[in-house]
Amino acid sequence: MGNETLVDILVTTYNTNIEFLKKQIESIINQSYKNLKIYISDDASNQKEVIECIEDYAKKDNRIIFIKQIKNLGYNGNFEFLLNQSTADYIMFSDHDDIWYSNKVEQSLEKIQKSNCDMVYVNAKQINKDGQVIKQDYFKYKNMPLINGKDKLAISRCIGIGCSQIITKKVKDKMIPFMDKVIAHDWLAAFIANELNGITYIDNKLFEYRLHETNVFGGRNFSQNLKRWKKDNGNTFKSFLEYRKDAINRAYLGGAEMCKEYSINDENKKFINELIKYYECIKKTKIINIKIYKYFKFLYGRNLFKKMVKEIILFHFPIFSYIIFKIG
Repeated sequence: MGNETLVDILVTTYNTNIEFLKKQIESIINQSYKNLKIYISDDASNQKEVIECIEDYAKKDNRIIFIKQIKNLGYNGNFEFLLNQSTADYIMFSDHDDIWYSNKVEQSLEKIQKSNCDMVYVNAKQINKDGQVIKQDYFKYKNMPLINGKDKLAISRCIGIGCSQIITKKVKDKMIPFMDKVIAHDWLAAFIANELNGITYIDNKLFEYRLHETNVFGGRNFSQNLKRWKKDNGNTFKSFLEYRKDAINRAYLGGAEMCKEYSINDENKKFINELIKYYECIKKTKIINIKIYKYFKFLYGRNLFKKMVKEIILFHFPIFSYIIFKIG
């Protein structure tokens, strides 16, 4: 692997914690791999210190290109903007509040080049707002699907959080411009890579993924998400059904509809249409749906046992899932 290969790193910010931001920028500029271009797009923050912090780093390191948005583009819009700026053969996404280990870029780039695939995602440790490690293995904690090659799980699930990914320019070019149903840039990147030369992963922990109150999506678990919902909407059966419908729409059906918009593979298109019908049927279930075999057709995969148990109860036994919802 030669240092002549340019890697673009795309960072979005919006009224972020300054100390988090400093640690993340420092961890990027101090990577062992040096041929980087770091695009930072601030989404119209109204906190002056955020802008000043980034401007200060840009003055010190000419690899940093800072863009201050005049109006708020939103989470996806800001990443779409940065994808349009990128010109490198390889692209990495970065949150504004994580900490990358010094070999993250080097190992990610080496893996994607040797594997001849179009996306690599890496493991992480999860830290809290104080930087304390709360989970030693993000893959195990979140039951992250483990894909090596091509797998239809890249349609039915998000494969690797954005800050864990490196993608090729071919993927980027097919991602933009974002179509109407884009719900997450990382899910989209994985789906497109899967339709091209496929995906692989690195099990080594190459960064620390920070969980705190202001995460846009975050690494919250099932119980944490339930508590948030109940706090805002109550714990009645009606509230549970609304939670269930919302979860299926956002975390499952929305992804399938996005993939349908982008798919160029006839076999995948057929799979997506069947998947969408499954989700629509599941949404209507209020008590029990006995066709569990359909779940395994669409959502079964390696490293997913605990997640699958929870999903099967939620999808096919909502009456029992409500009990968990109520007491959880």
